[in-house]
Amino acid sequence: MSEERFFAPCPRGLEVPLAAELAALGASAVAPTDGGVAFEGPLALAYAANLESRLASRVLWRVGSGRYRDERDVHALAKSIPWPRYFRGDRTLRVDVAATRSPLTSLEFATLTVKDAVCDRFRADTGTRPSVDKRAPDVRVHVHLTADAATVYLDTSGEPLFKRGWRRDTEAAPLRENLAAGLLLLAGWRVGEPLLDPMCGSGTIAIEAALLAANRAPGLGRTFGFQKLAWYDGPTWQRMRQKAQDRVVAPPRHATVFASDLEAGAVAKCTSNATAAGVGAFLAIERADVLARAAPAPSGVLVSNPPYGARLSERQRLAQFYPRLGDALKQHFAGWHAWLLSGDPELAKRIGLRVARRIPLYNGAIECRLYGIPLVAGRHGPRAASADAAH
Repeated sequence: MSEERFFAPCPRGLEVPLAAELAALGASAVAPTDGGVAFEGPLALAYAANLESRLASRVLWRVGSGRYRDERDVHALAKSIPWPRYFRGDRTLRVDVAATRSPLTSLEFATLTVKDAVCDRFRADTGTRPSVDKRAPDVRVHVHLTADAATVYLDTSGEPLFKRGWRRDTEAAPLRENLAAGLLLLAGWRVGEPLLDPMCGSGTIAIEAALLAANRAPGLGRTFGFQKLAWYDGPTWQRMRQKAQDRVVAPPRHATVFASDLEAGAVAKCTSNATAAGVGAFLAIERADVLARAAPAPSGVLVSNPPYGARLSERQRLAQFYPRLGDALKQHFAGWHAWLLSGDPELAKRIGLRVARRIPLYNGAIECRLYGIPLVAGRHGPRAASADAAH
C-alpha cells in the first residue's frame, strides 16, 4: 500500500496531543506544525482519522504541490492534477484558498483561478465539468499558499470534524467540540474519575467527556467528504464503522460525568444535546449555581469555560464574579483539580487561587489560557501559602 500525505488542522495549542492521537491510529512521519499536523499513511487511514480523531478540525489529503510566482503558476499546478481520477464530474465543488505571506494580491482571484483550473482539467479529460456549490458541496479543494509554494489538498472530512453530528441548535457554540476534547486531555482526566462542568451551557465539555466514557468514536453519528471521492470503498468503511459501534460500552449504574448550570434553558439544551449524541445515560445534569453547589464527589476534575466578556459592562460584572468563583471553589471543591479556560487575562489575578499551570490555547481567534488550579484543602491563594510556609 502506497503512503499518502495528509494534513490535519486543529485548534492552535493542540498540535502535540493531535500528533500523538494520529500516531496511535497508525500514522507515520507525524510532524506537528503551527495550526495542525502533517502525517502519512494509506488512504484507509483517512477513514480512521475522520472517525476517531477527537482533536482534528479536518483531514486533508495532499494531491499536489509546487513553486509559484503568480496566478498563472497556480492555475498550471492545479490543472496538472488528474482531478477526474479523484471524483466524478457530476459532483459539486467548493474551493478555499488560505495564504501565509503570499505575494498574490487577491485570494478571491486565486480561488477563482483554482476553480477554473479544476474545471478546465475535467473538460479536457471528460468533456464535462463540476458545478460550484459554496454552501453544501460534495467535494472541497483546499489550497495553501506560502511566499513561494502552493500545496493542494482534497478534503476527506466534508463538514469540519468538530461537528460531531449531534448538535441541533444552529447558533455557534462558544466552545468547539474538538477544543473541549483537548481541554479534557490537557487536564489529565481519566474515564471513571468524577468530572464536573458547573457552567456547562449547551454541554459541550461534558458531552465530550461522556463520549470518552462511552468509548464512542466522535465521528460515529455523521457522514464524511471521502464518501464522495472515487477511492471510497463502502464495505471497508462499513466494517470500520461497525467495529467502532461494537466498541461502545453500556452506561454505568452511577454516572461519573456531571454537568450543571444556573440557567434552566442551558440545562434543557445540555440534556437534549447529550441525548442526541447518544450519551444521555452517561451524564448527570442538574440546575445549580456554581457559587453555591456542592461537589458531586470527594475528589475529581472540574473543567469549565467560564464567561469572559468582550464589552466593558460584562467585564465589570465578571470582575465581581471571579473572586466569588474562587471562594466557591475553595469552600466546596477541596480535593479537586480545577481547569478553567479563559480569554480574560484578569481571571488568574481575580480568582484568588494559586494557578499551577497556564496552557496557551486558541478558541477560534480568541487567545486563551487553560488555568490549572489544584484545590488542596487549606491551601488557597498566595497569602495562605505564605502562612503555611511560616509554620
